[in-house]
Amino acid sequence: MKNLKNKVVFITGATSGIGKACAEDFAKLGANVLICGRRGDRLEKTANELHRKYKVKVFAFELDVRNYADVKEAIDILPKEWKKIEILVNNAGLSRGLNKIQDGVLSDWEEMLDTNVKGLLYVTKCVLPLMIKNRGGHIINIGSIAGREIYPEGNVYCASKSAVDFITKGIRVDLIDKGIKVSTVDPGLVNTEFSLVRYHGDKERAKSTYKGLKPLTGKDIAEVVLFVATRDENLNIAQVTVFPKAQASATISFRKQ
Repeated sequence: MKNLKNKVVFITGATSGIGKACAEDFAKLGANVLICGRRGDRLEKTANELHRKYKVKVFAFELDVRNYADVKEAIDILPKEWKKIEILVNNAGLSRGLNKIQDGVLSDWEEMLDTNVKGLLYVTKCVLPLMIKNRGGHIINIGSIAGREIYPEGNVYCASKSAVDFITKGIRVDLIDKGIKVSTVDPGLVNTEFSLVRYHGDKERAKSTYKGLKPLTGKDIAEVVLFVATRDENLNIAQVTVFPKAQASATISFRKQ
């Protein structure tokens, strides 16, 4: 297992769910964690908790990955010690709305595409020169089963996660001579704030997403990300699909009545 002690791990969207769970699991192994997100109060709380519990260094900063100028500035002004990024977990992403294409809400579409696709590209573009300079690193993108299979009313979200799949593969091809590993972890049903965000804060509708089955948790996915990140240097796990036991595909699940 790869030793992560004192390595710098950068996690986007670290204020909740999978991102926050990843930050905790990497900190447990002694990594110094660089975390960002849009909710500054949550970031500060998470940073203080990680430092107190695991005695690691934590650098937290508020960032909306949809704005390229902000992303570039944030990476450019990082203190020197934090520019030695060993692992980048592109976790920032969301689903907004669930509608047939003719009923789609433009602001929902734009938020998903700007965050899930452009945000991932912006962060990767700004971090890669640092990894290339450091002659190594590992990019782990959080995708989704939605990037491999379409489901009813998931049109734009599925398209955005399909883009993550192909971008990941494209990055791996482009970096073949740079000594940088590139992976994607594609979850199925995970009980985080995902559905609450999708349904614009409707708690009852969000709960119905997981009715009749036991979904995965953010910690479950973080454990998979950690496994991918800690393999031998010559072993690159290119792509992982992760389901709860009761799920077989994007559209097929067994739900108890």
